[in-house]
Amino acid sequence: MKKPTSYCEPYCLKDGCDFEIHYVSHLHHDSYTCFLHFHQVHEFIFFEQIDGSYFYHQGESLLADFEAVFTPSMESHNFVLNPRPKSWYIVQFMPELLNDPSINQFTEILKTGLHLQFSTEVQQKIHQLLGWLLTEFNQNPQSHTCKQLFNSLVTVVCEYGKSSLTSKQTPLNVSNSYQKLAPLMAKLTQPTAINLSLEEAAKLCHLSPSYFSRVFKNHFRVAYSDYMIRHKLYNAARLLGQTTTSVTDISYELGFSSSSYFIKQFKQHFNVTPHQYRKQLAH
Repeated sequence: MKKPTSYCEPYCLKDGCDFEIHYVSHLHHDSYTCFLHFHQVHEFIFFEQIDGSYFYHQGESLLADFEAVFTPSMESHNFVLNPRPKSWYIVQFMPELLNDPSINQFTEILKTGLHLQFSTEVQQKIHQLLGWLLTEFNQNPQSHTCKQLFNSLVTVVCEYGKSSLTSKQTPLNVSNSYQKLAPLMAKLTQPTAINLSLEEAAKLCHLSPSYFSRVFKNHFRVAYSDYMIRHKLYNAARLLGQTTTSVTDISYELGFSSSSYFIKQFKQHFNVTPHQYRKQLAH
């Protein structure tokens, strides 16, 4: 297994990039936390080692080694993982990439969340492609080779993947709440919404604060205030990885009362300080 890393999946891609690929690994004793979230990009996660469940607004699906999940943009989702070594590749890309003539036939397939299984032979092809794509992306993310490898990956996945949703899905009654929260979901994609109060969020959704709180917790399984703290921390992780902005400036930009409080919250969530997180990404 490759060296363990701390990694926070992005809400948006780096400037100038149409897609990103990262490799993530955790040892058995490494804690992993995620929360129900969404982003403006499509997302594939290709697991190597995994044991847990994938949650999204359509239901729940049990995960196994060398399977994959696809989550379309703006779809809320999260993972609950059991203690064991775990590793995966994450590929996130702008929906517009599917307009490429070589892969636009898969646009309809990739409209909804998918849980995909592959034969052993296809597993090997996919993970070989992932290795090549990761190496090329790290060397030159704008290269023609990088784009062709990405297109090849999408083609192999869509042509050979077998959706297992019907056999593994457990329906969850959350679709109605998701629709009620749609105005908030759209708002949270904007940087200016980072400090949106509960009252402001409720008003945006045309709900009373008390009813909004119940609906939000029913869908996201955490209180609105807790979700927003995590939302800020994930944005902070992204800023640490993509910019040279100081930890102090990031803490105030995201509305934390002090840099020391921000550092405490970040370490509690990611098990490393902001400085350590940035140093890990640099290496």
